[in-house]
Amino acid sequence: MLQIIIVLIGISFITFLLTYLSPGDPVRNMYTATGVMPSEEMIQETREELGLNDPFLQQYVRWAGNCLKGDFGKSYSLNKPVMELLSERVIPTLKLAGLSLIMMIIIAVPLGVASAIKKDTIVDYLIRGVTFFGCSMPNFWVGLLLMLIFCVKLRIFPVISALGDFQSLFLPALTLAIAMSAKYTRQVRTAMLEELNQDYVVGAIARGIKKSRIIWTNVFPNALLPLVTILGLSIGSLLGGTAVVEVIFSYPGLGNLAVSAITSSDYNLIQGYVLWMTLIYMFVNLIVDISYIYVDPRIRLKG
Repeated sequence: MLQIIIVLIGISFITFLLTYLSPGDPVRNMYTATGVMPSEEMIQETREELGLNDPFLQQYVRWAGNCLKGDFGKSYSLNKPVMELLSERVIPTLKLAGLSLIMMIIIAVPLGVASAIKKDTIVDYLIRGVTFFGCSMPNFWVGLLLMLIFCVKLRIFPVISALGDFQSLFLPALTLAIAMSAKYTRQVRTAMLEELNQDYVVGAIARGIKKSRIIWTNVFPNALLPLVTILGLSIGSLLGGTAVVEVIFSYPGLGNLAVSAITSSDYNLIQGYVLWMTLIYMFVNLIVDISYIYVDPRIRLKG
């Protein structure tokens, strides 16, 4: 919990500093977004009203204090409170991340276990080859390819995923799941092979216990701890890394909102997005740390 506080302070300071040093005038962008061509006098007056002419540290302390109250300011381009915009977009992003994680687990766990059990066989070589190809494909290319096949050619799914229903979610989630599945299959295989080489497995086989029972009762649960760690990191990176996929499919999530904020130099919205993502990422990792005592009883016994 102490690390969360320290990291949040550091992230907030760096984010505010980078947006402060970035080129472009947020006031000019704010007027341009509303179709107004401001004079220099109007720009200076607005900057004074918003406190943008104050020293850097004074601006940061004022902004950080407002953030502690849940006030991230108002979006320059959309003319709405940043917290309201983030709250509207977080649920669609969580849906997308959740469905892609479910798809990834359904694909990666069976393939990883099969690859470990059938080590150095044609099945293992085939799975490893497919995962190598999957790791090499960038998300934007996979998304465009799936869109071409299922939206344009077969017309099974809509091109624009703006509704948030299952049909709109499926292709963006599958795009994210393909790359994750390729990486996770390799991780599952490595963890399973490490456990299969342990002495207790050899002893259990020597006592005549069925190999399937050994794998699912002993080996797989013991291999879960490193996988849970990687899964926690994947959830955080998934929430922050959906921007490209959301833009391709016009999905109304946080990533799409962040890209719009960057293109319009909407500093308040960018700062709020980064802090929001940091909070979610650190909360997920805190949950993963707590889950260790349930996944691995040895940690609970040591406590």
